[in-house]
Amino acid sequence: MPITQEVFIEAHPARSASFFMSLQPRIQRLLKLPLLRHLRPLARKVQAVAEPVGRLSVQWLPGSIHRAKNKTITIISANLWHDWPKHRHLTQRLESFAGMVNAENADVVLLQEVSHRSDFHVDRWLSERFGMAYAYSRANGHEAGIGFEEGLAVLSRFPIQTLYLQQLGSSANIFVHRLAMGAKVLSPWGPFAAISVHLGLFKHQNSRQLAHLNTWLNSIMGGLPAVIGGDFNSHENSPHITRMRSAWLDTFRLLHPHADGTTHELRAPWGSVLRRSRLDYIFLRSGKAKWKVLETRHLDGCSGPHSDHRAVLTRLVLNG
Repeated sequence: MPITQEVFIEAHPARSASFFMSLQPRIQRLLKLPLLRHLRPLARKVQAVAEPVGRLSVQWLPGSIHRAKNKTITIISANLWHDWPKHRHLTQRLESFAGMVNAENADVVLLQEVSHRSDFHVDRWLSERFGMAYAYSRANGHEAGIGFEEGLAVLSRFPIQTLYLQQLGSSANIFVHRLAMGAKVLSPWGPFAAISVHLGLFKHQNSRQLAHLNTWLNSIMGGLPAVIGGDFNSHENSPHITRMRSAWLDTFRLLHPHADGTTHELRAPWGSVLRRSRLDYIFLRSGKAKWKVLETRHLDGCSGPHSDHRAVLTRLVLNG
């Protein structure tokens, strides 16, 4: 089995990184004061959570060679809902998700809210379950510092060659990170980028992050085709999603222009539905390749809920 490696990519906005670095010596000097020594354990936890993103875990090769019979590639994107600190029914939810991925014979899986605890890494568990290559980046929390973190992951039945990572926006809150992370996937029909995205909750911040994502992708992709999937935390009728749909192909709406696209429901404590939204998407940037969308739909776990979001599936075929 290929060995998991750790790599580092400079991916954080300069302002956030420099602010974090400027805090380090100040905190250290402050904690040397005799009356504040008892705060050192707490300070170490705070520093860990504020640490900029950039360290990735990667397994470059899948566990076995995938011998495809046709030119179809199946992509699934899913928010796995880490549910920190309760982690309710995590194992059952992952089993349900794994059954769904196997039933759909997915080739690439784009994940958000992938949890890491000292005793359990969701990305590694899924990689071993599927025999896939994978890449993971921490987004929030810090496993070593507080015992928990969550992030983004890409799993692939094909080899991974290049990693991509970008922290989106330059929020003054150094404890919350929103990312895009992906990999160049070497499929039998040519390489493509598979990008997992998780954007912020607040409208203005979300809009800036999406614009940053588009600019970043334009700067790194060139003519390489790209599949961008994730939890965009913004309904399709929002102005910034509408702008992106003019630049990227919304695979679900291409085949289902009038269907109910809900992927997330906000419920009251007593169970009634307060809001239904489409927050999860798979977009396609064809680049120089001629990809055709064969199928796209929303999915639920095969043996019960896998998350508080529905997953998105898209099947592509290379024409010619």
